[in-house]
Amino acid sequence: MTVLLAVALTGLPAPSATIPHAPEPLAAALVRTERLLDEAIDRWDHSRTTPRAVTLLALYEQRILRMLGTSSSLARAVVRLDPDARDDVAARADLSRLAASSPPLGASPRVAAAPAAERLLAWYREAQVRFHVRWQLLAAVNFVESAFGKVRNVSTAGAQGPMQFEPATWRAYGLGGDVHDPHDAIFGAANYLAANGARTDERAALFHYNHSALYVDAVAHYAHRIASERHAFLRYYSWQVFVRTPTGYRRVTGPR
Repeated sequence: MTVLLAVALTGLPAPSATIPHAPEPLAAALVRTERLLDEAIDRWDHSRTTPRAVTLLALYEQRILRMLGTSSSLARAVVRLDPDARDDVAARADLSRLAASSPPLGASPRVAAAPAAERLLAWYREAQVRFHVRWQLLAAVNFVESAFGKVRNVSTAGAQGPMQFEPATWRAYGLGGDVHDPHDAIFGAANYLAANGARTDERAALFHYNHSALYVDAVAHYAHRIASERHAFLRYYSWQVFVRTPTGYRRVTGPR
């Protein structure tokens, strides 16, 4: 049974639903999934936990985009058919290349629930008012660094917390807060980005945050998507955590 037929019959794709591999059906599956996901998000009370419909549709969208991040020719073909996917596909390709140049996670993954979406949005906007750094940029950094705080591991470089600060940088820009507290971490990140010119040159500020052009490009794509598409933040918030291990990627959160 194809995923589109499964969705038509049950309303939701299974966690391991088959993903098409040809450009036309793949683009059609992505467009349909995102439309259904948008409708499910509109029905969601964002102060509550993520509904099952959002979780399953977001996972299927995420799995499609992760696959596209590993095949440049297929990605180009899908983006030609679905130009709205450009930012997501480009960001996923950037992060795939960045991960390939880094060692896999050595320790067992430590994951937990993210703060409620409404609370995160309030903190991003509060930090934007204080430091004049766009809330969408802060959300994109939080997303790339720790999946909005779902990933609790210390990085291979020693970075910690939901915004992944190294100890010396946190001492300089953390405003005396707790690096593991999401509110404090968001404010520390806004402070650090503002100090490095994010008000006038976001890409340069992001390069200070992480000295990788791939990282800068990925965060910029996600920030643009969040700013231009009203459901994007909640889509990303609903995605699951995949970790890179010596034997490949493994999903460590979400439905089975």
